[in-house]
Amino acid sequence: MNSTETLNTINAPAAESPLAEHWHQLKRSKTAMAGLIIILAFILIAVFAPLLAPMDPVAQNIEMRKTAPFVSEYILGTDDLGRDMLSRLIYGARISMTIGVIAVGIALFFGILIGVISGYYGGMVDKVIQRLVDIMLAFPYILLTIVIVAVLGPSLTNAMVAIGISQIPRYIRIVRASVMAEKESDYVMAERALGASDFELMFLSILPNCLAPISVQATLGFGSAILESAGLSFLGLGAQPPTPEWGLMIASSKEFVTSAWWIVTLPGIATLLAVLGFNLLGDGLRDILDPRLRD
Repeated sequence: MNSTETLNTINAPAAESPLAEHWHQLKRSKTAMAGLIIILAFILIAVFAPLLAPMDPVAQNIEMRKTAPFVSEYILGTDDLGRDMLSRLIYGARISMTIGVIAVGIALFFGILIGVISGYYGGMVDKVIQRLVDIMLAFPYILLTIVIVAVLGPSLTNAMVAIGISQIPRYIRIVRASVMAEKESDYVMAERALGASDFELMFLSILPNCLAPISVQATLGFGSAILESAGLSFLGLGAQPPTPEWGLMIASSKEFVTSAWWIVTLPGIATLLAVLGFNLLGDGLRDILDPRLRD
């Protein structure tokens, strides 16, 4: 190698890591960035809720009940019990983000564990697992969630557990398909020949290469969990009064749609924005991580 080639080699820019490359692609996607900004805004609101909320979200002021927005110190008005709507919406963001983390965390843990085992071993193990998954998928998603909550008892914690359990089959199917596509790869064969254990092959070699579809599903699962929790609370199976949860706020004030529209509309808008943020980010991640959808 001559001196010119050596100099060019030294000055050549280092190759970007896959993570940095995906980040650059994400920044070029307007929809994904819009979703990310919305999500970050809700996360900040949830984290700093005690500092941002002007009042106690459960404190009542009967004399100021159903006060319209922007006509008093209550910026977004009050509900039928005189509670500050802005404070309740802010604390509702904290509850919704918690719901997403716990529900998706449950689904991810069991979905990945069972999906990897099913896809890696195949045979009778795979058949038994997939028949159980088929049984769970035979139930409509919301019906399965309602049944689980009915068995466990109506509460916010049980609603999060039920939502997480209901989402497990989706992750099992996604992980299983990805593992089956990877387990016959050359690098897996080489590591098996070198004496790698099944655990090392499944969770240290194969699973990291299956994270792309899992990440997309998890992002979309956050929005789905928030929406399902709001639905369960609306039916009286999720959060219980006086918890400032968006679905419960809608359910407890639905009779005021015409007389005090803000009590119903504002929690609905908050739910819409949160779910929209996760869906936009999930769609953007899918476009970036799936090579078939790249330009």
